[in-house]
Amino acid sequence: MLFRTSLGRLVPVAVAALAAVATSLPSATAAGPVTDTAGERRPSGGGLSAVIRYTEYGIPHILAKDYADLGFGTGWAQAADQVCVLADGFVTVRGERSRHFGPDAEPDGSLSSADTNLSSDLYFRGVRDAGTVERLLKAPAPAGPSRQAKELMRGWAAGYNAWLKQNRVTDPACAGAAWVRPVTSLDVAGRAFALAVLGGQGRAVDGITAARPPAPGSPAVPAPDPARTASAARELLDPGNADRGSNAVAFSGATTANGRGLLLGNPHYPWHGGRRFWQAQQTIPGELNVSGGALLGNPIVQIGFTERTAWSHTVATGVTMNLHQLTLDPADPTVYLVDGRPERMTRRQVTVPVAAGGEPVTRTQWWTRYGPVVTRLDASAPLPWSTTTAYALNDPNAVNLRGSDTALGFAKARSTAEIADALRRTQGLPWVNTVAADAKGGTLFAQAQVLPRVTDELMERCSTALGRAMYPASGLAVLDGSRADCALGEDRDAVQPGIMGPSRMPMLRGAPYVENSNDSAWLTNADRPLTGYERVFGDIDLPRSLRTRGAIEDVSAMAGRGRLTVADLQRLQFANRVPAADQVLDDVLRACPGLLPGNGAVCEALARWDRTMDAGSRGALLFERFWYWMGHRSLRPAAPWRVPFSAADPVRTPRGLATEKPDVAEAVRKALTAAVSDLRGAGVALDAPLGEHQFVVRGGERLPVHGGTHALGVWNMTVPLWDAARGYTEVAHGTSHVQAVGWDGGRCPVARTLLTYSQSSNPLSPHFSDQTRLYSGERWVTARFCEKDILADPRLRVVRVGD
Repeated sequence: MLFRTSLGRLVPVAVAALAAVATSLPSATAAGPVTDTAGERRPSGGGLSAVIRYTEYGIPHILAKDYADLGFGTGWAQAADQVCVLADGFVTVRGERSRHFGPDAEPDGSLSSADTNLSSDLYFRGVRDAGTVERLLKAPAPAGPSRQAKELMRGWAAGYNAWLKQNRVTDPACAGAAWVRPVTSLDVAGRAFALAVLGGQGRAVDGITAARPPAPGSPAVPAPDPARTASAARELLDPGNADRGSNAVAFSGATTANGRGLLLGNPHYPWHGGRRFWQAQQTIPGELNVSGGALLGNPIVQIGFTERTAWSHTVATGVTMNLHQLTLDPADPTVYLVDGRPERMTRRQVTVPVAAGGEPVTRTQWWTRYGPVVTRLDASAPLPWSTTTAYALNDPNAVNLRGSDTALGFAKARSTAEIADALRRTQGLPWVNTVAADAKGGTLFAQAQVLPRVTDELMERCSTALGRAMYPASGLAVLDGSRADCALGEDRDAVQPGIMGPSRMPMLRGAPYVENSNDSAWLTNADRPLTGYERVFGDIDLPRSLRTRGAIEDVSAMAGRGRLTVADLQRLQFANRVPAADQVLDDVLRACPGLLPGNGAVCEALARWDRTMDAGSRGALLFERFWYWMGHRSLRPAAPWRVPFSAADPVRTPRGLATEKPDVAEAVRKALTAAVSDLRGAGVALDAPLGEHQFVVRGGERLPVHGGTHALGVWNMTVPLWDAARGYTEVAHGTSHVQAVGWDGGRCPVARTLLTYSQSSNPLSPHFSDQTRLYSGERWVTARFCEKDILADPRLRVVRVGD
């Protein structure tokens, strides 16, 4: 059989490699195929195979005959790099953390918000016992996953299992552990489900698993305070407060040196645990050829590029859940009324095994036509279950396993128009925007999320008193669950009931630039504001984050200069400019001598600072701690800005600290004093270079880390952990899988990439910290996309893998 690239050219080496696999490894009939449903609970196998070509930095280029084989090679290669992290995640989705790690320990937070292993297990075991994921797998496309997506999952499980069977685990984190064991395609789908509901059910796990009806005779419970709960919801749902975020920008051909598009993707994700990215190229000759990053456990590239397109995702502001306020039967708090007719809640009794010697724990969860009863979103947003009222959570992504099909659509797209079409057809992205560019010079921004069909008109008719406070503040709707006419309804172009159809979604095509830094779609392009969308998507005419404002300043200036290249994207990524300093530092310096008399060293250190978060920047640490304290609730002035926000000038306002106001001056004095105390308590000089105290240690080597926090507005986001006695000790999350992509008219994209924390979590792997060293030095990997470049790598290592 002859295989061709998407350009139609024969790839003799690839064909030879595939032929070798076909003749030297067991055939698909050796173990028998695993079906999509009946075999889901058995470890997956089936005589699958692939060829993996490893280039520098351990980046695998996976070559396969079909989707199952591609999944096999991907599962194998991910296991080789990340077996312990992956195995830990599968313990989570099976609901077995309490058995292996104890019920009171904390999960890593990568797959849900659960505070304890027991809470996590009660939720995920409940999902498993209810057969939720099996039902989603059986749903026909487009509402359910396609055959290709299910084949990828089946193959991934088989590849992971084959690696376990044929290799010894050397990572100290799980070597010899009983919880490292084979998986099924149901486990792989369960992990995808967990990621899909992160913004909905996954955000409220503790409130779902702890929900209990009031006991007879129990005292009355006060209703939630609308203003306080709305404020808590706004904080909870603000992407700036999350451990995942992103920047992405696409430039059109009108702004570039050669008339072709450019894309810079810069996701901000955890550096540790199960939500890390992993790099690969995936190729089925004649079918797809894509390179990029995927979150661990996913069988297909999610952020990447092809020979004609490139895309990235940013965490969106759309609220992926809503609440229904239930009116309860006065005689029974587990019965609720809809149009005056009683409906009994469904009891789901869940039993969780615990560590040896412990008694299994059994709890009851309560479900309604809308979803599970929930008694809190987090500790600051309680939703008490009283004798008259309860709250049910609707999460439309709890019936969405279409994410892999969206990624497959992107991998096959030849233009931004086809990326938009893939979004329209598959409707599989739960909580991210899409930013894309193509070789023809096209650009695209789309907030194509799976969101509850909460329209402003519906909220006008059906919002409760709590909802009237929460929805404008946060986008979280609280609907009257006692009325059937307050159901979410259905859009004709939506693939599932109760979600927003594509025609409602904010989208911008063909603009000179499109950019997002986790604010709403409003200022995707400051010259072409997007408006008219429902509040559930995000807000307009309100202040943007400093990261958004700094990004717009930078990318609009770049677009205005024109003649852009990939090198310009690389410079933007590591400029490490601090927009917060541009807004306030001059005011601080003018006030500093009077606020800190006799302490001129503080003012001098700030004055000499270069206003960047480069590793060598002196004074950066002092300003970062000052700005941290200026934003602290205990110090934050009510009206700190000299020029307040104006919706007519949203990029340049608010700005300037009004230090002539006594309360603002006092806040600045206290923040400077606290910053100095922080640094001196940690033994850090006021003008110490940033990289001497913001670093990671890998293999005993200290690697300086540049970049700064979301609050500072730095594009290259770094969120380190502060220890009062030692200063910064480790990076928690921030810049992760970076790609700067363009095209030059040839057959290979021009791409530079970087995986900041490297491919492997195993400290014994040669790829545990190699790209982290590159990141520390602001260096990049030149992507090897075409066969000639892969084969030219002097470090090329070819592995033929099979079951």
